Amino acid sequence: MDGSNALGEFLRARRALVRPEDVGLPGGGLRRVPGLRREEVALLAGISSDYYLRLEQGRDRNPSAQVLQAVARVLRLDADATAHLLGLARRRSEAGARPGRLTEQVPASIRQLIDTWPRTPAYVQNRYTDCLAANTLAAALSPNYRPGVNLLRAVFLDPAERALRRDWTELTAEGVGALRATAGGDPDDPRLRDLVGELSLHSERFRTLWARHDVRPRRGRVSHLAHPQVGELDLQSNKLSIDGTDGLTLVVFHAEPGSRSAELLDILGSLTAPQEAGERRRVEET
Repeated sequence: MDGSNALGEFLRARRALVRPEDVGLPGGGLRRVPGLRREEVALLAGISSDYYLRLEQGRDRNPSAQVLQAVARVLRLDADATAHLLGLARRRSEAGARPGRLTEQVPASIRQLIDTWPRTPAYVQNRYTDCLAANTLAAALSPNYRPGVNLLRAVFLDPAERALRRDWTELTAEGVGALRATAGGDPDDPRLRDLVGELSLHSERFRTLWARHDVRPRRGRVSHLAHPQVGELDLQSNKLSIDGTDGLTLVVFHAEPGSRSAELLDILGSLTAPQEAGERRRVEET
């Protein structure tokens, strides 16, 4: 990951994904680059080719929002990707002004809260998808829901996690897009560089998805699981930001009331209850 020109990387990647015919230009013929040429983007955005070249090369440190929005329309960016583009430009113009970071500690009240939910799986993750806290039922859904595990790494590199995910293809695309949205704004972040470097080295799918520069802010979704103990589960996950922290997110799962998934989730909870009680007794006896 080249952190020297995140704005230019984003523009080049998104330009390569737009076909000439998508924007009313004639296609076909010999083209040395995939997607649009720089001069075509500039023409359609109403700016000079030289100015657009300076944008991609990172030589314009303070482009106007109007210019960036015009480029975003040419590149067919949705609202999330456009906001990401504007954020990259803003952070570039503010380079060097790094505010102190908030805490990455999970508040004790959040830990206590999720531990009181015996029928609701829940965990806390940071902006890099490191799991920082999880309750018993979350750990029963997947052994990777435990402190110290990077969930994105597990999804891409752990065969058991891949087998659990009936929607693995969709999940991986959403996960990489979310990493771009939540952590990709600081290209000099060493934690991000290390994670991207490791996954790029070991996963061809991650390399492909990361190179697209798709942006998908974390939102609730339905997770489709094939659990080895109780079978197929369809669980809604809601992602809630935790105030006063550095981008921590509380993820809470639930099944539709009265559904087969709700019944299976209760069965899974009953399977873990005796084990949890036994562990508490052992702790009390030591």
